[in-house]
Amino acid sequence: MIAVNLDRVSLTYVSEPVFEHLSWEIHDGQCVGLVGPNGCGKSTLLRLIAGELASDTGFTVRRKGLTIGYLQQEPVLEPGRSVWLETLAASTELARVEAGLARIEAQLADPAVYGDENTLIRTLDRQARLLEEYELLGGPGHQGRVRSTLRSLGFAEADLDLPVEVLSGGQKKLVGLAKLLVNQPGLLLLDEPDNHLDLDGKAFLEQFINGYQGAVIIVSHDRYLLDLVADEIVELEDGRLTRFPGTYSEYAVEKELRLLRQQQLFQAQQKEITRLEQAARRLMTWGKVYDNVKFIRRGQSIMKRLEKIERIERPVLERRHMGLELNGWRGSDKVLEITDLDKAFPANFTQADASEDETIVLAGLNLLVWQGERVGLIGPNGAGKSLLFRIILGHEEASGGQIKIGPSVKIGYYAQEHETLDYEMTLIDTVRQVAPLSETDAVRFLGRFLFSYEQARARVATLSGGERSRLQMAMLMLSGANFLLLDEPTNNLDIPSAEVLENTLAEFEGTVCVISHDRYFLDRVVYRIVELDEGALSEYLGGYSDYQVRKREKRSG
Repeated sequence: MIAVNLDRVSLTYVSEPVFEHLSWEIHDGQCVGLVGPNGCGKSTLLRLIAGELASDTGFTVRRKGLTIGYLQQEPVLEPGRSVWLETLAASTELARVEAGLARIEAQLADPAVYGDENTLIRTLDRQARLLEEYELLGGPGHQGRVRSTLRSLGFAEADLDLPVEVLSGGQKKLVGLAKLLVNQPGLLLLDEPDNHLDLDGKAFLEQFINGYQGAVIIVSHDRYLLDLVADEIVELEDGRLTRFPGTYSEYAVEKELRLLRQQQLFQAQQKEITRLEQAARRLMTWGKVYDNVKFIRRGQSIMKRLEKIERIERPVLERRHMGLELNGWRGSDKVLEITDLDKAFPANFTQADASEDETIVLAGLNLLVWQGERVGLIGPNGAGKSLLFRIILGHEEASGGQIKIGPSVKIGYYAQEHETLDYEMTLIDTVRQVAPLSETDAVRFLGRFLFSYEQARARVATLSGGERSRLQMAMLMLSGANFLLLDEPTNNLDIPSAEVLENTLAEFEGTVCVISHDRYFLDRVVYRIVELDEGALSEYLGGYSDYQVRKREKRSG
């Protein structure tokens, strides 16, 4: 059954069309992965389906009674509320019924109501109807469901009283998911739901989507996730929607084949058009030379046939991507050696001298990284992965142990939260800080990373998350580093940019240590997984999929 039908919808933003005349049937019970480059309008399309935006043309028809749940990239939570109260408030219908019952209880205590038989009967009838609705909405078990939902998402009992404004990005995403789980809408719209989630959070998200009874549309750059949950991929590109049955990997292969077939058909049609045009011109020329009306009419007839031919579009085989090149050099054989590394913080920061009350984050870590290695550092949020990078860089002091960097090693650092960028500087000044470039050369260089001239002269603060990620990549390229510490480098990159990074790292001569929850990226890039959990390191040879197999074997054996 069709849940939502988009019929030739168009939407314009500041006189620029985002998309035009899109048609799409969204069916019950399907999980659809919506993909496309950054800025193509995926989030706008979700908002249109959710009813937050109205189209300029066409119609959006939603099935009668359909409920829609929309999880934005940055969930909107009510400041001042606790995790518990925010999730409880998700069921607006239940809240309406409970408010109605509270009003009736107050009325029943009013002598003017219970002293008037007719008024009392009407009030009791309303109360009975609301109690019946309360039962249908699952009111009696609502608090229990909310509690078990939050527990299943990894929230401890003590976390339920935390104000939502102190939560991490990943925790806010989980609260947003919990609110959707409580309501169980018929159509789920998930906009980058995996952003900021650690591997456990992503595993829960997969189980949640795969077990969901309604329809799901998910916008995600996580190709691994799309392979596990998507029944079909819908691509939004150049203002058009194209449907591909199957998972992301199947889509990637099928798209390539379709482009090649379209290229062959385009070339064949162009060859036939050229042949017919030449024949028509020849006949009309002969008609004029020999004063033969038949030749002219035949030539004109061919030209009319050409006008009626439905032209095959020239396929775009090579789209413009960021021009990342990492040139590095060999350097020392032993790049990084960590020995018995400890890091502890005072449990009570107001009593920093109370050393007996310490929280140990890293305990006796040992790690050796050789030249040319690709090491993936994984672990739950809060395990200390970014902290370890900051200690290696010298931005934090260790509590004990040693860190040795090879004598001919130059470190390049990609920061997850873009801390290496000065938001008040222009892009031109940012890259000129790293390398001695003229203003013209700086603009040309930034153009390789898909920045326009206007963007190059603008402040870093005006950039989106994906654009700041590309700017950090540009700075890495200029740094000439031969040891890269990359903290969640694909978080804000679209899929084409992530693939450019993967291909570039494959050719990079130096050494790479990367923190990532992007499992597809880890499978393509790293040769060794190092897991940081509960302050200790465990090593597994291979990529992420190899790690999963060995982890299961370890648990079962």
